[in-house]
Amino acid sequence: MGKISIRDLHLRTGDWVRRAAGGSSVVVTDRGRPVASLVPYEPMPESTPFGARRLLPEFTALSRSSGDATAIISEDRDRA
Repeated sequence: MGKISIRDLHLRTGDWVRRAAGGSSVVVTDRGRPVASLVPYEPMPESTPFGARRLLPEFTALSRSSGDATAIISEDRDRA
């Protein structure tokens, strides 16, 4: 991982972006303090585990309530 100043990034932006695209990570510093990083781009997966999720049988067996959720929660809390 390389370190560069904001000034160097400003002067040679294309070079540093090409390095990151080639697989190198670069930390950008402002007066010696890290402020940003350039990293290789990694595309997001086409599908996510969240999109493929399925409800557990225990949850599908629960009855669905209609109406005001606040009233249902209040009633449930009063029973306890």
